[in-house]
Amino acid sequence: MRTGTRVHSHRTGPPASELRYVAAVPATSDIARARSALARKLREGLEQRGYLEVETPIAVPFAGQEPHLRPFKTTFTPDPPIAPESVEGARRLHLHTSPEYAMKRLLAGPGFSRCYQLARVFRDGELSRTHNPEFTLLELYATPGSAETIMADLEKLLFACASGAPARKGHGRGSGTISLRPSFERLTCREAFSRYAGFDPLTLDAQAFAQAARACGVRPATDASWDDLFTQVLLERIEPALGIDRPTYLTEYPASQAALARLKPSDPRVAERFELYAGGLELANGFSELCDSREQRERLREEQELRRRLGRDVFPLDEKFLSALDRTGEAGGVAVGFDRLLMLLTGAETIAEVLLFPAVEEYPVARRAR
Repeated sequence: MRTGTRVHSHRTGPPASELRYVAAVPATSDIARARSALARKLREGLEQRGYLEVETPIAVPFAGQEPHLRPFKTTFTPDPPIAPESVEGARRLHLHTSPEYAMKRLLAGPGFSRCYQLARVFRDGELSRTHNPEFTLLELYATPGSAETIMADLEKLLFACASGAPARKGHGRGSGTISLRPSFERLTCREAFSRYAGFDPLTLDAQAFAQAARACGVRPATDASWDDLFTQVLLERIEPALGIDRPTYLTEYPASQAALARLKPSDPRVAERFELYAGGLELANGFSELCDSREQRERLREEQELRRRLGRDVFPLDEKFLSALDRTGEAGGVAVGFDRLLMLLTGAETIAEVLLFPAVEEYPVARRAR
């Protein structure tokens, strides 16, 4: 979900090869009606709170720099004759992984201080029980704002959509309901690791982190970095325990896990980033926005270098996005996985159950790529 990364949420679950369906699994007409009702309630709630719905392009000239995201590629080729004021020559574009850059450009302009979008987004390679390469994000931004004000808005918005959700199988009780009544639980990453893994990661270097991970039953790779270890322990030990009776905001992520978020003034080791969980399912990723173009440029260059080391495409920086940051006051934003929220409210166990045409059913008949 947002990058969250910020690292957008780009984690993967079981590979597609582990999905075994006896029959077709696309959503039923009942789920389609539930999807429509949820979108309507979200729009009503946001507009009552003064948010303006916007649309931004899907095909964009600049992809995000998140190291572990792979955007789909496409090309614009103008048809002749080419008018003088038109675009000359073929241009490389990407299908956006999030509308974040464009929406922050709007946030800097007059009349868009509170804006939102239900956007179709695309992430190559993401296919699992909770991932589909094409999915829907609800992104919303507000200035003035912060992680705290966005969390408050979001929990009220979700409660207006539903008062509860069925408990998810394999998490906690596995029966009954998860209450969506505000306020949701707040738990810092340090508190969550101490509670569910038995140690505080911020006090450890990579070697000690690896030892602590093994002690709690996690088996990291021998060359795992500090951030790799953090993510692995989070996925295996922390996430499944979150949001059992009521949703949980996991807050204060390590600074290295939040490339687009503002650092906490009283403790710059952590960022004002949060993720929302219910029944062990990650639903949203947000933070206090970093609105300093100079610092943001430095962070994005670090991500470019990491992408280079990982053998991934390295994309140019979006200068229009960067220049907009200095015209934006304190701001907060969040990306909510709309399909996952629908999974939670309907009790669906896989994302395919809430999609009319899931990739796991559609992609196998596509022509093989060279």
